[in-house]
Amino acid sequence: MATLPASGAQHTLRAGGYRADIATIGASVRCLQHEGRDIIVPFDANEVRPAMRGALLAPWPNRIADGRYVFAGTQHQLPINEIATRTASHGLVAWQNFTVADEQADSLVLTATIEPQPGYPWRIRVDVVFGLTADGLRQEVSATNLSDDAAPFGVGAHPYLLAGPADREAVDTWRLQIPAERVLLVSADRMLPMERFDVIDHEAGRYDFRTARPLGSAALNNAYTGLARDERGMACVRVMHDGVGVEAVWDEGTPWVQIYTADESAGGDFRHGIAGEPRTCPPDAFNSGTDRAVIEAGATFTAGWAIRAV
Repeated sequence: MATLPASGAQHTLRAGGYRADIATIGASVRCLQHEGRDIIVPFDANEVRPAMRGALLAPWPNRIADGRYVFAGTQHQLPINEIATRTASHGLVAWQNFTVADEQADSLVLTATIEPQPGYPWRIRVDVVFGLTADGLRQEVSATNLSDDAAPFGVGAHPYLLAGPADREAVDTWRLQIPAERVLLVSADRMLPMERFDVIDHEAGRYDFRTARPLGSAALNNAYTGLARDERGMACVRVMHDGVGVEAVWDEGTPWVQIYTADESAGGDFRHGIAGEPRTCPPDAFNSGTDRAVIEAGATFTAGWAIRAV
C-alpha cells in the first residue's frame, strides 16, 4: 500500500499553459506554475506544509484574541494554537484532510466537514472547487451550515505570490500594487487590530501601494480594505519584477486582503514571497463583528478568488 504524502493526496490540474498541484490536507494549493514558472511559493508533496502556504482558512482567517468570543449571547473558548500571540489562528480546516468529490483534467472538487467542537459548536460542510483555465486558477468556496442554529463564519486563502525566484529577501526589489484606501494596523506583540487609517494619510503614505512601487525594506503584515474594483467588481493585488509577475483577484464578496512580506520566516524563507491573501473579514472579526458572516441553519455562504500570471 502506497504511503500517503505528508501533505495529503496529490491532484494535478493542467490547462492553458498552467499547472496546479493541489494537496488534500487543508485543500492547499501546493504549487502553481505558468509555462514552467512558479507564481506562488511551492512546497514538496512529502513535506509538512510550511507557514500555511496555499492553505484554506476557515471558519475564520487570521487571529481571534485569546481564542475567546461571544456569539448569540454565548461565550465560546477556542484552543490557543499560536502561543506567541495567545490567539486562535487561521481556523479549523488547515490541517484537515479533504476528500475528493469530483475530479477532471482541469478541475477538482474537495470537501470536508467541520464537526461541532469546543469553541465552535456548529457543523459546517466546506466545499472547494478549483478550476484551471488559460486565465489562471480559480478557487470557489461554499460553506453550508448543517446545524440547527446560525453560525459565525469567515474564510480566506494564504498564497505567497512570486514575481521571481523564491530567494531570501527577493521581495525587496519587486513592485507591489494594492488597490486599497484603508489599512488596519495591528499590535506588534499579538498582531491584533488597533485602528484603521487612510493609507494616504498615515505615516507619510508608508502603507500606500495604490500605485505600484518597489517594496524596498517595507515590512507588512496588515489587512487592507476600501478596495478599488473594476467594472466587473473585481479587486486585484499585483506583484511584478522585470516585466513579469502574478496577481490575485477576487470579487465583492471578499472585502479584505491581508498582505504579509514574510518577515517572521526563518532562513532562506525570509522575505521570499509576498502573501496576498483574500479574506472575507479582518483579524478578530468574531469579536468585532466587522464583516463576519452569519450562516443561518441550512444556508450556504460562498466566496471566491483567482491567481494568474502577468
